[in-house]
Amino acid sequence: MSSSGKSTLFQLLTGAVAPPPGGRPEARLGVARVPDPRVDALADMYHPKKKTPAMVEYVDVPGVAKGEGSALVDLPALRGVDALLHVVRAFESATVPHPDGSVDPLRDAKMLELELILADLGMAERRLERLEANIKKANRPDDVTEREVFLKLKSALEAERPLRAVVPGLTEEERKRLRSYSFLSEKPLVLVVNMGEDEVRAAAASLERSGLAGFAAAPGMALCPVSAPIEAEMAQLSADDARAFREDLRLEEPGLDRVIRASYELLGLVSFLTAGEDECRAWTIRTGTKAQQAAGTIHSDIERGFIRAEVVAYEELMAAGSLAACRERGTLRLEGKDYVVRDGDVINFRFNV
Repeated sequence: MSSSGKSTLFQLLTGAVAPPPGGRPEARLGVARVPDPRVDALADMYHPKKKTPAMVEYVDVPGVAKGEGSALVDLPALRGVDALLHVVRAFESATVPHPDGSVDPLRDAKMLELELILADLGMAERRLERLEANIKKANRPDDVTEREVFLKLKSALEAERPLRAVVPGLTEEERKRLRSYSFLSEKPLVLVVNMGEDEVRAAAASLERSGLAGFAAAPGMALCPVSAPIEAEMAQLSADDARAFREDLRLEEPGLDRVIRASYELLGLVSFLTAGEDECRAWTIRTGTKAQQAAGTIHSDIERGFIRAEVVAYEELMAAGSLAACRERGTLRLEGKDYVVRDGDVINFRFNV
């Protein structure tokens, strides 16, 4: 949605430079660091040459107005994304009028959701046309089975249900048939509500009053209130001054941190940690990843030659003060390849290639 503060928030999240005025709107890629005080604490313990937090990539695409959602389907920058982040405007401004004449974040959120659904309905109908033509020619069982899946999708979309609420209820075989498609309403959605300073101080009440809290309670959605002007002001301050500013506003943490963390959690991602004199680092994996596959996020050789993982929970390492102390306490464990890695595990992989 134009005039929502979307590009401003993208620039604040990623440090990207604003595009020149008057240029043609194009998709822009930026990287944000996932806030993780555990990496900082490990760096204080090990004094490494560098520290590296986990990263989330964001793509800033041109704003969408009513009737423009179908254009998103063919936007290459969106085909491979794992989730969508929709910035809706909840602030008043005499100098920046809302394109629709009034500020109504729930209306805008529903408008984009409907645009995504209509775009997906067009895709589903085109695929069904091809399948019907193929079935008339050859009547292959695979095409018949796939047609049944797409008829289910079409029915849901015609009822204005996003596919993120539908696909989890399909069988594993049915979901496999959809993996080569990039349905937009199937993707998890973070709804970022860009508020004025007064509203963000009482964000929970504002979200409830506007109806956004109920709207975003649906599966596969997250809700995140921010105030772009406040975030822009804090970005110019030192860490101590920014902290004092937040305390004055009674804000527990930067809004940008909430956006990044909401993106990370909605995608079902967690971080395990490695620590040493060379580097302290957070590594991103999906929830449920086993130790051998987690090793592969560092290097394929470690996965291939995996022997064991030395594992200690971050909190236990901090309490003990060192890995040597963890060994003495018995909190440093040896785990095999099928161990399911937990968020905050500090791991040293033993391998032989």
